[in-house]
Amino acid sequence: MVEHPIRPVFDKTSNILILGSFPSVKSREANFFYGHPQNRFWKVLAAVYNEKLPESTDEKKVFLLKNHIAVWDVIKSCDIEGSSDSSIKNVVPNNLSELLNQAQIKNIYVNGKKAEQLYKKYIEKTINKKAICLPSTSPANAAWTLEKLIDAWKEKLVSI
Repeated sequence: MVEHPIRPVFDKTSNILILGSFPSVKSREANFFYGHPQNRFWKVLAAVYNEKLPESTDEKKVFLLKNHIAVWDVIKSCDIEGSSDSSIKNVVPNNLSELLNQAQIKNIYVNGKKAEQLYKKYIEKTINKKAICLPSTSPANAAWTLEKLIDAWKEKLVSI
């Protein structure tokens, strides 16, 4: 069983929540979200918000809070092989109530189909709020170019 090592990033002004499934090995080593250098999460968000790419963990936290974005994951702990979402078993979901009670979340987004599947199975009924699925920024989602990801994320994040 692997425990999620990263605290959620949010404050009381956060109005968007982006949930992944579970941190990759690289993210767990970096002790921050989307730590794999090939993951396009930070490039996509920087482009969507027309900002400089945040590099350090501190810069990433400042970027998220400045843009009123909360980030966390659906899963608190699970059995997982490496970073493979398809190997996830024995899921214990995160309890989103603290975050949702303290922040002003208007929309919840999930980063990819696996996060969407897990959200629907473990969280949606308990908080009674649907999530909007964004295409995964994972390098495993090779069918999506960076440009296509930016366009899709921009359309969903900005249009709501």
